[in-house]
Amino acid sequence: METIKDLRLAVLIDADNVPYSNIKEMLEEIATYGTPTFKRIYADWTKPTVAGWKGVLLESAITPVQQYSYTTGKNATDSAMIIDAMDILYSGRVDGFCIVSSDSDFTRLAIRLREAGMKVFGIGEKKTPVPFISACDKFIYIEILKTTAEPKKAVKKTKTKKTAKVKTPEPEPEKTTTEPIEKIDQDVIALIEDSISDLADEEGWTFLGDLGNLILKRQPDFDARNYGFKKLVPLIKSLNQFEIDERGTGKNNIILVYVRNKQNQFG
Repeated sequence: METIKDLRLAVLIDADNVPYSNIKEMLEEIATYGTPTFKRIYADWTKPTVAGWKGVLLESAITPVQQYSYTTGKNATDSAMIIDAMDILYSGRVDGFCIVSSDSDFTRLAIRLREAGMKVFGIGEKKTPVPFISACDKFIYIEILKTTAEPKKAVKKTKTKKTAKVKTPEPEPEKTTTEPIEKIDQDVIALIEDSISDLADEEGWTFLGDLGNLILKRQPDFDARNYGFKKLVPLIKSLNQFEIDERGTGKNNIILVYVRNKQNQFG
């Protein structure tokens, strides 16, 4: 299997358009895609509306950038982020950017960064406009970070006699700890089916890794966690419309997963 390069990422946060309560989970998510080389957050820190951010900046090692609002109705923070992003781009010190915002004003920036060969990840709330989502290589909703961050409810211990048998707990389903933020509708199923068909070999099988990459290219905000699943495999297994074949490689217990549409069976 290919080794994914650890990307050097510039993380730029728009404090006016994302909540501060889940910054820890945001940074943990970003760490799965690369190493943050720059971590900057932009706001007019004289405003009381961003006061909540101040308590988490030091512990998260994020550099605050002050940007005064010179004119009413104009977002100076956006301009500062865009200028810094271009400066970082031309420095040649990063492989990609993570723009944390729910603001569509960064759509053109994301497009420009991708034109320059940068990987662009977006993080924002479910309300984020479609143009900004589509301009990113991958977009992650903050709401799914909230679900995975919530601790599981503690199981109350009851006193039992020493001779009593302890019942082995049932394995938990491969889902997040709260309700999904989206429902699996026919559009999602069609997206998976069409992607499998476009990649399938003569027998209809598609390698799961290739399938996930193609789905993401077609729909940057696609994530199994949006639908309550931790991974793509359990999501597909929950749908009674696909076949899954797990093939052993004989190397370090590595298993390659292949998928095909049921209507494409042969023989």
